Amino acid sequence: MGFLDIPGLGKAHYHEYGSGSKPLLAFHGYGMTGRQFHVLENSILQEYHVYGFDHFFHGESKLSGWTEQQIIEGMPKTMIKAHLEEWFKLHGKQRFSVMGYSIGANIALLLVEEYADLIDEVILMAPDGLSVYKGFHFLTYQPVGRYMFKTVTKSKWLAPALLKNLKKVRFIDDGLYQIAYNEIDTEQKRQDVYYTLNLIRLLKPDTNKVAELINQHHIKCRLIFGKHDNLFPMKAALPFINSVPNAEVHEVNMGHWLVTKQLDEYLVNLQQ
Repeated sequence: MGFLDIPGLGKAHYHEYGSGSKPLLAFHGYGMTGRQFHVLENSILQEYHVYGFDHFFHGESKLSGWTEQQIIEGMPKTMIKAHLEEWFKLHGKQRFSVMGYSIGANIALLLVEEYADLIDEVILMAPDGLSVYKGFHFLTYQPVGRYMFKTVTKSKWLAPALLKNLKKVRFIDDGLYQIAYNEIDTEQKRQDVYYTLNLIRLLKPDTNKVAELINQHHIKCRLIFGKHDNLFPMKAALPFINSVPNAEVHEVNMGHWLVTKQLDEYLVNLQQ
């Protein structure tokens, strides 16, 4: 593991694991850390040496000198490029691959925008960023949504009540409800949700540009979706999928919670 000291941002912490030799920069989902992908030990980790980054407000990554107002305004996209430039200083400029799950897919896609000529493969699981998720957009862009988001995260009872109603109308399933509830059951966790989603709200890739670059540079592309995923289903990503004709696309019999031993077994069976 190690840290990247990123000027104007802070310390980005990363974990290292995997028995493969090829570098893979990986970005986890909400509420996890850069160790999230360690369960893919018989598939992805056989091929790659993973550098799994902790998002800010997760794990050991720490913002430095940022005010609440700066956090709410969001991290500029240029800060993602700064991550990789600092990584190059430590490990040398070289070819690499990227992997992202859920909100982490946004960062992987932004790296494709900047470094397509150096990227061998893109692996995305239940990816945010391939289409606009109206719920996050409402909470982080629309004035009414931003006000509601702030109010809910500062209340002890509003957030749990909202989740229960979302489950009741089947906007989220039981699995997502449990995951989300575990992330809002304390004041600190609710604040971290609020800060995280606002910090990353500007980190939205240009999917047309990404598709063009993947095709132009013949980047291997693996896209994995959960058949029962209500957050980022495959149907929402079809415009992107159709624009990358050589993409390897999988829809597995799972929900949003994809990075598990079950997925590892699925990926191993594909190779047999």
